[in-house]
Amino acid sequence: QLQLVDSGGGLVQPGGSLRLSCAASGFTLDYYAIGWFRQAPGKEREGVSCISSSGGGTNYADSVKGRFTISRDNAKNTVYLQMNSLKPEDTAVYYCAARPNHCMRTPPWYNYWGQGTQVTVSS
Repeated sequence: QLQLVDSGGGLVQPGGSLRLSCAASGFTLDYYAIGWFRQAPGKEREGVSCISSSGGGTNYADSVKGRFTISRDNAKNTVYLQMNSLKPEDTAVYYCAARPNHCMRTPPWYNYWGQGTQVTVSS
């Protein structure tokens, strides 16, 4: 069974850090671009960051540039999202998703999805 499992969320104070992980089972991530999306209550799911299958291409939403870093370790079949300088407006459920090769900005382009991990930024 092809599955993505995202993890690493939690409660953190403003200015803190978290690292999210997206691990694949049943398939290798080598040929897939991985996107991170987030959805806050009452809002649409939005793209946060993406990394291409080769790792050579990355992109970030303007709201997270300079604070978040996406990376991949194909040997571990895992993609990471390092989130620093977190703000209350980063609070959302974060999802990873996979699609072949290249990043795309919107959710319908992605074939596989994780179950989501809650990130709450609050003092």
